[in-house]
Parts: sequence; C-alpha cells; structure tokens
Amino acid sequence: MKTKTIAIVDDHALFAKSLAFMIEQISDFKVIQTFINGLEYVKYSQSNPDESFDLILLDINMPNMNGLETMRWINDHQSDQKVIALSVNDDEQVVVKMIKSGVKGYLLKDCDPDFFKEAMDVVDAGGYFYSDKISKHIFKSTLKTADSLFNDKELLFIKHACSELTYKEIASLMHLSPKTIDKYRENVFIKLNIKSRVALAIYAVRNNLG
Repeated sequence: MKTKTIAIVDDHALFAKSLAFMIEQISDFKVIQTFINGLEYVKYSQSNPDESFDLILLDINMPNMNGLETMRWINDHQSDQKVIALSVNDDEQVVVKMIKSGVKGYLLKDCDPDFFKEAMDVVDAGGYFYSDKISKHIFKSTLKTADSLFNDKELLFIKHACSELTYKEIASLMHLSPKTIDKYRENVFIKLNIKSRVALAIYAVRNNLG
C-alpha cells in the first residue's frame, strides 16, 4: 500500500512533532515535511513545484503568514490541495473564514485521536469534515437543492450571513427589521436542521451560495 503523505504547517515545534508521531501510530499517513509558518511552506513549494502532499494540516495563528493567508495562496497556486485546519480557536467568525477559504476540514487541537483519524480519512477520500455535530446534519441537508428549500430573501440572507456582517448589519443592508432577520435565521436553521452560523457557512460553501 502506498504511504499517504502529510505536511504540517504549525509554528509550535513540540506540537508538530507530537502530532507527527501520533499520526504514524494511528494511520497509514506519514508526515514528510513540517513548516513553521505559511511563508516557509510557500517558499518550499515554489522551490519544489513537482512535490505534492496528500494532505496538509494547517495551523491558523502563525507569524509571518497565518493560516488564512496560506489558504489564499494555496487556492491560487494549488487549487486541488486538500487541507485540514487545526486550531485551539473555535470562534465562529474564524471558523467561517477558514471554511470559506477552502479548507476541507476544521478540527480543534484537543480532539480525540480517533476523531482526528476519521477526519484525515474522510478528507483524503474527497470529503469534508468539520465536526461530528455539524457534519451529521449539514451533509444530509445538502442532498436538497437550495432553490427548493429557500425563497429569494432567504438566499440573500444566507449570503450575508456567511460574511463578517453582524445580524444587525444584515438587517440594515436588507432594509429589514432585526426581528425579521431573526425570523429568516430561524427558518433557515430549521430547514437545514442546524444550530449555528458555522453550519450555515458549510452549507453555503458546498452549494456555492456564500
């Protein structure tokens, strides 16, 4: 069986080494390169254009070139590259930004090893993996087309909700009251069987609505 290769981009050397050791204990992946930030990864990729990785594990908060900036470069130069974001941060806005940037997975660094292995396998196979709670609902919802689920106003609300705008700012932009926006949010969440803006962003990305 061909060994699947991984690159880790993370400025915490001890975490990266521990992660590499764990990966090789629980899976058929092998970490062949580690980089302390996105800029180092970019320079390496530019010097080695024929080398690729089956999967990249990308930290978000790094000096010189953070995870979001790195994803933008990857999208421009390595659009087929599969990336899982790793972070200690579960802030909703950060998660939404990374999802919209193109990561195929988003995991917290303290997640269970079995959960982590499942994420690697799913993303490597071409899927998406964000969390068990979100995935179970959102992937079922994507079986239905957006046009069949939402009216025009709700579709516009979804687009704005996947930005950095607050709900109050969305209300102003759509010339509606905050109570009406709350109702749109409630209806959309019920239709998709979700409970967070992060889950909505995943749906939007997968259906090209964001």
